[in-house]
Amino acid sequence: MIRKIIIGIILFVPLLGMAQTDIDAIMMEKNALCIGPSYTYSGWKNYWEGKLKRENLNLGTVSTQMLGLMGTYGVTKRLNLLFSVPYVKTKASAGTLHSNKGIQDLSLFVKYIPYKVRIGDGIFTVFAIGGFSTPLTNYVADYLPLSIGLHTTNLLVRGMADYQAGNYFVTGSATYAFRSNVKIDRTSYYTTEGHNTDKVAIPDMATFNLRFGYRSYHLIAEAVFNNMITLGGFDITRNNMPFPSNRMNATTGGINIKYTPAFAPRLSIVGGGNYVLKGRNVGQALTIDGAIFYVMNLGHKEKKDTNNNQTR
Repeated sequence: MIRKIIIGIILFVPLLGMAQTDIDAIMMEKNALCIGPSYTYSGWKNYWEGKLKRENLNLGTVSTQMLGLMGTYGVTKRLNLLFSVPYVKTKASAGTLHSNKGIQDLSLFVKYIPYKVRIGDGIFTVFAIGGFSTPLTNYVADYLPLSIGLHTTNLLVRGMADYQAGNYFVTGSATYAFRSNVKIDRTSYYTTEGHNTDKVAIPDMATFNLRFGYRSYHLIAEAVFNNMITLGGFDITRNNMPFPSNRMNATTGGINIKYTPAFAPRLSIVGGGNYVLKGRNVGQALTIDGAIFYVMNLGHKEKKDTNNNQTR
């Protein structure tokens, strides 16, 4: 999801924002494993070529479908481990570019609470998060906008703060992603200058996320705003194809809902969506996602904690 991920943050691929991920303030109890499948659909017709918003009839509507397996394990109440593995399929409704599909990247995260204190009527919590992702298959990176990823290996560091008073909360985070170079199937290419090599330097990326809403044991409903900024790169040239080292900026807004029914407290149903409000060298995508998670208790009896950020 980075999904979002760095559940793969890549050009024209959806930005995930589902609950119980590396970018929210939800923690699993000790010895609890939350696991399940997720599905995401994203489609766009208009896109930004640099700062110019346009339509390309040779592409039509570009869509991405992603089926993933996601999981979170509570080592302790303050330390969680997370993973995700997505299968991605891309398609253009017009033109001659063929679709692409395959297993994308393995993402692993560590989520830790170093500081937690009661302030006024609520609880203030600080999170430290580290992540790693790497390709699982030899998919092609130099086939944008229909490649399933950038084929980079990424290291991610994130600081996050959450304040919850009663059932209402606000969460903010800042993320820096270090991204490796990639190798393409060309011996030379042109960006803003000529390069006689098959290696492409991919610029790092920063992401800022704000979410707020209602959070209880059985229901979470939140509004989410995300700003993704590529720290370098260049614009798509007029009537040209995208390139892996393009600058890729996007501001998105969306909503997420997570429901845990009283008759099945181990089951969670998650859904949401987001829309690209403003971008640069990205598609103006509408993304819809959903997931079903099941919690397995691998240790002691579960405890229901309603006075902090944990839902299990």
